[in-house]
Amino acid sequence: MRIVFMGTSDFARASLSALIEDGQEIVGVFTQPDRPRGRGMEMSYSPVKALSLEHGIPVFQPETFRDGTACDQLRSLVPDLVAAVAYGRILPPECLDIPPLGCINLHGSLLPRYRGAAPVQWAVLNGDEVTGVTVQYMAPGMDTGDIISSRETTIGEFETSGELFGRLMEIGAELLTETVRAVGAGTAGRTPQNEAEATYTTMLTKAMSPIDWNNTPRQIVKHICGLDPWPVASARLGGAELRVFRAEYTDHTTARSPGSIVAAGKDGIEVACGGGQTLLVTEVQPAGKKRMSAAAYLLGHPIAVS
Repeated sequence: MRIVFMGTSDFARASLSALIEDGQEIVGVFTQPDRPRGRGMEMSYSPVKALSLEHGIPVFQPETFRDGTACDQLRSLVPDLVAAVAYGRILPPECLDIPPLGCINLHGSLLPRYRGAAPVQWAVLNGDEVTGVTVQYMAPGMDTGDIISSRETTIGEFETSGELFGRLMEIGAELLTETVRAVGAGTAGRTPQNEAEATYTTMLTKAMSPIDWNNTPRQIVKHICGLDPWPVASARLGGAELRVFRAEYTDHTTARSPGSIVAAGKDGIEVACGGGQTLLVTEVQPAGKKRMSAAAYLLGHPIAVS
């Protein structure tokens, strides 16, 4: 079975690696064009391109699919199947119709929930207890295709988006490999999505970083976990703007207004939240400094109870 893989990120790289290790015939790879990155703005290419070059797989990096050139490139590879993972492009109908076995896509949620961007982060931000990955047949709409397979996993109470992303990356790679085998064998299922249950997500932005202390401790913990590793939660504590990476629940209550400092010492920075509860901030990063425990930060930057 001739497979064209489409993907860009580390999440996609894990799936491409799994397909290669499974002995699948990858006849070409489509990935995003090289971009300038880092402080020096040096041109670098995607993790998927790096792996493809290691294995001598032809790489295609179209800027667009609108002029027909990319579809012609895909057609020239005579694929039986297209497998896409975090590619960052929506394929036009004329491309979707090229492979006789169809085009499939691995998505980082249990569809139809969290269609669109950043599904892993939004599952954490919203305090979900369960999430997963789905392999779907690609359709012209955003993540609207029929579902072939899915696999779920629980989300740890203090699990960050980055940690969950790493787990789903491996779960997804395994599921995609199993699904590709099933498609090739003609045993893959096909279940239409329930449109009534569909939800959509948006990209994360730096404007989301500030913590709203009027929220409950759990909402704030999920905010902190969901924005790690980017854009990272932030708060002004003791007059300084800090990035906040970790916080713990307490069994304390307070009459102080949300955002007030209840205590600051060897355990961390205890802050009043909505509903008269408190939260203990335990890991922070001051501007221009490394991440550190809140206790270590307080040694050089004492904060008065407010």
